Amino acid sequence: MLRRKGRRAQEDDDPLDAAQERRVRAVLALGGVPQTDLPDGVQQVRLRLLERAASGKEAPRDVSAWAAVVASNLAMDWHRAKRRQERLGERLASLRQPEHLSGEDTRVLSLAVARGLDELPDAQRQVLVLRFYADLPVRSIADELGVPEGTVKSRLHTAVRALRARLHEDEVV
Repeated sequence: MLRRKGRRAQEDDDPLDAAQERRVRAVLALGGVPQTDLPDGVQQVRLRLLERAASGKEAPRDVSAWAAVVASNLAMDWHRAKRRQERLGERLASLRQPEHLSGEDTRVLSLAVARGLDELPDAQRQVLVLRFYADLPVRSIADELGVPEGTVKSRLHTAVRALRARLHEDEVV
């Protein structure tokens, strides 16, 4: 009987709330993890948060930012292991809500941005996704990645410039 109560208490003490889980899913998906692997990625983030607590480490100041960075790192790991060019458009299409579809131009732009993201080096793609899709401030990204803010800003600048050039090259914008 005590075990059941313990299990229920553990289930009720999910380290990620619903908003954090949605953010983790978005970061994983934008980082290139296929839709079918998103639940496993979310579980990996939960596991790492629980392991951190179990090891006696202090809880992250901002669990949401920490979880987004862990998710981003997981996505980078997955990306290194898999080629994802063919499935990128499909994954992005599955993330969009039907009410946000506004015609062929939006679809073309989304695919062009996705291809541009895919061509960026891992470190640039990571900071771009964390800044603009996970909506983390530069300071939080720097703290979580363990790099200076200037490095984050430099990577962002280079990534945005490369993405902009790609969109102009493809005559999308």
